[in-house]
Amino acid sequence: MKRAEPDGAPVIRIVRKVSAMEKMKVLFVCIHNSARSQMAEAWMNHLCGDRFEAQSAGLEPGMLNPLAVTVMKEVGIDISHKSTRSVFDVLKADTLFSYVITVCDESAAEACPIFPGSAKHVHLGFTDPSRVEGTEEEKLARVRVIRDSIRKAVENFCLQA
Repeated sequence: MKRAEPDGAPVIRIVRKVSAMEKMKVLFVCIHNSARSQMAEAWMNHLCGDRFEAQSAGLEPGMLNPLAVTVMKEVGIDISHKSTRSVFDVLKADTLFSYVITVCDESAAEACPIFPGSAKHVHLGFTDPSRVEGTEEEKLARVRVIRDSIRKAVENFCLQA
């Protein structure tokens, strides 16, 4: 049975289509933005990009770590086109983040940048790939372990957030 206005005209409902929930913005921060934060950003966008939009930055941006590029490429994620970014450039962009996740290792925790704002702060510590030693193959093996640890931490974060 159709409803009608008192004058007999049919009621027309205007239904606004609700778009998908806006993605939560996440910033991964470390000192150089050369490996850990870059890998974490890539994993989050790859694994749970339907819910999160990740970026990364560093206090003293350096050069992208070639070991990180190599081990990410091994799992089908190409970060070679990425450039390092400064936390200060991110601050200037005035983006509101839901989460700021620091990924510095515990030995460098005091140097790990603090990002101001209302975002929830989380710390996930990982070994710095630039400090691994050994032959090229030994370094790659150690960075693969770091890569896989970052993946697991990002997966857990996505499940819990």
